Amino acid sequence: MIERPLYTEKIRQCIKTPFIKVITGVRRCGKSTLLLLTQQYLRDNGIREDQIVSINFESMKYYSLRDAHSLYTYVANMLASRTEMVYLFFDEIQIVDSWEEAVNSLMVDFQVNIFISGSNSHLLSSELSTLLTGRFIRIEIQVLSFREMLDFQRSTAEQEVSDELLWKFIRRGGFPAIHVGEYEEEVVYTILRDTYDSIVLRDVVHRYKIRDIDLLNRIMRFVIESIGHTISAKKIADYFKSQYRSVDISTIYTYLDALVSSYILRKVQRYDIQGKEILKTQEKYFLADQGMQHALFGYRDHHISGVLENIVYLELVRRGYAVYIGKLGKLEVDFVAERRDQLVYIQVAYKLENETTIEREFSPLLRIRDSYPKFVVTMDPDFTDTISGVRHVSLRRFLLDTSLF
Repeated sequence: MIERPLYTEKIRQCIKTPFIKVITGVRRCGKSTLLLLTQQYLRDNGIREDQIVSINFESMKYYSLRDAHSLYTYVANMLASRTEMVYLFFDEIQIVDSWEEAVNSLMVDFQVNIFISGSNSHLLSSELSTLLTGRFIRIEIQVLSFREMLDFQRSTAEQEVSDELLWKFIRRGGFPAIHVGEYEEEVVYTILRDTYDSIVLRDVVHRYKIRDIDLLNRIMRFVIESIGHTISAKKIADYFKSQYRSVDISTIYTYLDALVSSYILRKVQRYDIQGKEILKTQEKYFLADQGMQHALFGYRDHHISGVLENIVYLELVRRGYAVYIGKLGKLEVDFVAERRDQLVYIQVAYKLENETTIEREFSPLLRIRDSYPKFVVTMDPDFTDTISGVRHVSLRRFLLDTSLF
């Protein structure tokens, strides 16, 4: 197992707290490995093996525990005579019906430290919030960052970060399974397509009882084709209408919400920079991993700007920013990122090939009259010049240099 310090440190900092540790993220992003790393950390720090109880609910071994009463009874029998702290690890717990009740009862009745993981945002639904208000800490896991991919491939020296490695990340994405060995591209895309299918079928179709799987896939493909562009349910409905298929807008919203809940899609709202308010229409959607776009469609040149936006968005979220699409009159700023009292404005482009492109990318940022950092991120090599305080940086540097902002 390869360490992921960004997340292992977050968990270790809260191990001794009396809160449930809730690990969320898209399927196959590394949640199970993170739980195993945490168990190993406990062993290395004096916790006995019999103080650790680990259950992966995707295993048929624990099929009989997929309801709250069975789970509680099983674990309670193990804990009945215990006087010391016991560490409980429940992997993919959303499989268990009414699992919140079992976890709440275990917290009330025994001396336990609980870690749970799941591939659905409803882990933090109103039911969980009501039962466990103020008693859980959420840690969201993403696929590998570019830096983590280099760590996986033992290529951490800056001089080793070649264009080939950057393009490998752009095309293949960051699911850990495809970076633990050297695979041919077709094998990688087979793994990604299988990952997509498992998310759609198990975390969307099954959980939300989706009947029209073909429609779900068509909506997903429309969104993927539109990465980097604002869309709405009406726009999707109009597209289907042009294909001589009538789809109710409420159905589209339901399917989009299901895809977002599974973490395969992330919805980003627009923010009026002048009015200082979040807007309710014309969101953008980004993928949990850019490699899925290439796995489903193959590499297409016209996708590249949207793919780069996807990568920048995920990196901002990874660094703890709340991210919005900026609206400035009739202009758009790709990202307005907020963390505590700090703002960062970012435009993303493939290359600054001519004066028209430079004007298009820099103009919105130059119209913002505050002193927060402003960047244009592209695939062009770095240069040190700025335009009235707006800095141009390469994607490579943006992903590796955390001191930029």
